[in-house]
Amino acid sequence: MKEIRIEANGNLGPIDSAQIPRYAGAATYARLPRLDQVAKADVSVVGVPFDSGVSYRPGARFGANHVREASRLLRPYNPAWDVSPFENCQVADAGDMAVNPFNINEAIETIQHNALDLTAGGSKLLTIGGDHTISLPLLRAAAERAGEPVAMLHFDAHLDTWDTYFGAEYTHGTPFRRAVEEGLLDTEAISHVGTRGPLYGKKDLDDDHRFGFGIVTAADVYYQGVLETVAKIRDRIGKRPLYISVDIDVLDPAHAPGTGTPEAGGLTSRELIEIIRGFRGMNLVGADIVEVAPAYDHAEITGVAASHVGFELISLMADNFVPGDRFGTPNGYAAQALDAEARRRPAGFSPTAPVAPGETRDGAK
Repeated sequence: MKEIRIEANGNLGPIDSAQIPRYAGAATYARLPRLDQVAKADVSVVGVPFDSGVSYRPGARFGANHVREASRLLRPYNPAWDVSPFENCQVADAGDMAVNPFNINEAIETIQHNALDLTAGGSKLLTIGGDHTISLPLLRAAAERAGEPVAMLHFDAHLDTWDTYFGAEYTHGTPFRRAVEEGLLDTEAISHVGTRGPLYGKKDLDDDHRFGFGIVTAADVYYQGVLETVAKIRDRIGKRPLYISVDIDVLDPAHAPGTGTPEAGGLTSRELIEIIRGFRGMNLVGADIVEVAPAYDHAEITGVAASHVGFELISLMADNFVPGDRFGTPNGYAAQALDAEARRRPAGFSPTAPVAPGETRDGAK
């Protein structure tokens, strides 16, 4: 079947859904071209079908293709940003990394080397997992490319800074402890967002604090709101090279049932997306979305959420290819609404003074 694609500014975009139905054709992310169909990609989307590091429900090895299927519904213009990301830069689907499912150490090395290869020409990387083990080699590659430790925002129900499971150092619950130990992270600019639920003990929080992590819990987001959350994060991170890791279980199971270790009381998909939209102008150097396990995902709820989170992350990366400083610009529907509040009036009412008793609107008695 011939592919009819949208092209703009010299960039090859997604298949034109007005010419070919969304449910037809190969399922690349957002129906974008494959990496071998373009001369160079500014942003590459790559899958890592690996879940040998999980401690509870397996299945995230099938997550990348599940997210790709759900992403067929994405459209190319992002109105919350006033950005068409696939016009601003060349985005392509790089397929899946081939990693050893029986040897975690070898898999980690493979992911790191592949990430370095994919970013060798200056391309930014959005990785779809896979379990959270994969974030460690991705952070190794990101720090090497940045030439310095990177800031990190970690969206997750869990801390993922534990030491070992059954004596194993590399699991989906340990990547960020290892990352701190290896000097990959700027410990003045790292934070968890959306954490909640029981822990093994208070020592978990003490260790986490010692590593330098700030914590914005799911309850903090609920009580303080999206805009306050964004303001605190921007103050902490600034314009440092930033890596964002999104464990889809940061969302409440009502919004993301298809994951391996669900916890009640999480963020809504709306809150997560609006928080990411608030990062406009921040220096995003890489990102991942992990722990989507389609076997537990009815009606593609989790896949749809993950695909939209990916679209917002790509929008942020693509926005940075346009000249100009937009750090702190009101962004996202919540921020836009707040910024325009003084100018808004209920439909059908004019912004005039109230009518005094006994008078009509024209001043007559």
